[in-house]
Amino acid sequence: MNGVLSGRTALVTGASRGIGRAVAERLARDGAFVVVNYLRNRPAAEETLAAIHAAGGQAELCAFDVARGQEVAKAVEDLVARHGKIDILVNNAGLARDNLLVRLKEEEWEQVMDVNLKGLFLCTKMVVRSMLRQRFGRIINVTSVVAQTGNPGQIAYSTAKAGVCGFTKTLAKELASRSITVNAVAPGFIDTDMTRSLPEQVKTGYLNLIPAGRWGTAEEVAEVVAFLACPLAGYITGQVINVNGGMYM
Repeated sequence: MNGVLSGRTALVTGASRGIGRAVAERLARDGAFVVVNYLRNRPAAEETLAAIHAAGGQAELCAFDVARGQEVAKAVEDLVARHGKIDILVNNAGLARDNLLVRLKEEEWEQVMDVNLKGLFLCTKMVVRSMLRQRFGRIINVTSVVAQTGNPGQIAYSTAKAGVCGFTKTLAKELASRSITVNAVAPGFIDTDMTRSLPEQVKTGYLNLIPAGRWGTAEEVAEVVAFLACPLAGYITGQVINVNGGMYM
């Protein structure tokens, strides 16, 4: 499949469903060879892979835990050995453990930080080595609107996602001279399995906060990621792009 990303290799973490799946499919449609990362849900990851192949794209599966350094190192080293490089990294893998501070368990806090922040650190550090050698790269981190607004009951998740924003801006300054851009996309409330499972009363309350009057789609988030990954976005770095229907401006 030819496109603006032909010849590029992209690694998308947490790509078995939701926003990650939409991003993987979108990058493949632009011609990238997409590495679909997942942890446990192989059947869902295979659905992502099948959808990419059905549309004429190229992709493969790669199972590893983003929060375990040895697994990340081995996976990235194997990928670079086989493909020669990783041009695009989308840090999408995430985890939420929702509760008020006084009820949140220490292990739940640690789980959220491990996946959302430690995983971000480990994956990016390993992939950047390949990007530095070729003096080119696109790193896109998925954060959240709650990193900017806060949200009662999501103190661990909002804290971790705020950390993603700081990580993005600092790394952008470190890597800009090497033609490596680092940006973040901050989705608002998106129509995914997670939001569909919310009680109707909660969904109605959130919907009233969105000026657009509707949920966003994973495909709308994927479009922004695809733009940030393309050649024309080379002068955009250190930015947090909001995709939230006007919920936060």
